[in-house]
Amino acid sequence: MNPVKFFNKQQKIAIQNAIHESECKTSGEIRVHIENHCETELINRATEVFHVLQMHETERRNGVLIYLALDDKKVAIIGDQGINEVTSDDYWQNEVADILNHFKKGEFDIGIIQAIQKIGDKLIEFFPIEKNDINELSDEISFYNN
Repeated sequence: MNPVKFFNKQQKIAIQNAIHESECKTSGEIRVHIENHCETELINRATEVFHVLQMHETERRNGVLIYLALDDKKVAIIGDQGINEVTSDDYWQNEVADILNHFKKGEFDIGIIQAIQKIGDKLIEFFPIEKNDINELSDEISFYNN
């Protein structure tokens, strides 16, 4: 399947709106990336995408990536140094488990949107919006058709 076609137009808009709404309350940045295959270890590939998307270059080091490998049925969430320093070791694994529970029910967009909202709440807790905050990264879903 072409990753670009995984979500329909309305679902893509809803996901981007969830990112935008979360980021309006935090200096943190959230991205979603979708591709077909994870050709290396899951965490290694998600970390590679994190760097390709320049998520490690945010001012407060508080970017979070939700990574999906569709055909492999793999999900990872990668947080940058700033957010990782203030979250528990199992925080990202719990969010991945919630996403996968929704995916098992075919609720792909709901799983991603709820994860974005929960991650946004965590970012707000530790990185509230600042006066001169700018959106450092695109809110659009990124895709790689491999």
